[in-house]
Amino acid sequence: MKPLSEIIPRIPRTPVNGEVYRAPEAPVCPKCQGAGWLRLDVPLGHPSFGRLFKCECTQKTADRARMAELRRLSQLEGLEDKTFANFEASTPDLERARAAAESFVQELNGWLVLTGPCGTGKTHLAAAVANETLARGAHSVMFAVVPDLLDHLRATFDPARGVNYDKRFTEIREAFLLVLDDLGTENATPWAKEKLYQIVNHRYNQQLPTVITTNQTDKAIEERILSRVLDSSLSKRVAIKAEDYRRRGDPTYLRGQRGTR
Repeated sequence: MKPLSEIIPRIPRTPVNGEVYRAPEAPVCPKCQGAGWLRLDVPLGHPSFGRLFKCECTQKTADRARMAELRRLSQLEGLEDKTFANFEASTPDLERARAAAESFVQELNGWLVLTGPCGTGKTHLAAAVANETLARGAHSVMFAVVPDLLDHLRATFDPARGVNYDKRFTEIREAFLLVLDDLGTENATPWAKEKLYQIVNHRYNQQLPTVITTNQTDKAIEERILSRVLDSSLSKRVAIKAEDYRRRGDPTYLRGQRGTR
């Protein structure tokens, strides 16, 4: 049996306007000539003599694959339309929160923590931060609803396949920008607490740009995590007081208070 690479060139191509169609060939990297790896031109005895190093083209391909994987894992699907421009800042509190989020995107330094009841726009602003950061060419942005994130890590954790889990955990922990939505609503098992703490602690120690949203009181957040979230030297905390936009028009819901049904 002949290899496919020998058979394909012999398949006749249908002429188009009297000419045989030929598929365009992919450009070959001028540095490695398509090999993907390079050897440095160093003398015998040099520590790098004979070693293979990734070519720039291979590294770029790996970076694109990693970015695509993070996009797939990040839960921005369905939130691509969330921007600062279409955020309805109908109160001074909401305007202040939007200004803080826009300022955060400009610098991408430290942490931004958005607190407040459900339906006050925290997730919209957090998604807008993620979308704007991606639009500016960031290589890795991860948006994750905390309970879903921990469910995903549980699903990938298998002692027999630890490499896959370790790789995924590292990608999440070291993303250029990490958005943790709905902190404090996760199932507080010892395993979940430890994984979440490891993520938060790593980003705290490395001072990596992070956005956190929560509708929970401080008491609902694990103490070790809360201590880092409240560190004013790294974290800017913005409390949003507004009505639940999802319940506008509900006659039993007035001024942010639940009516009786």
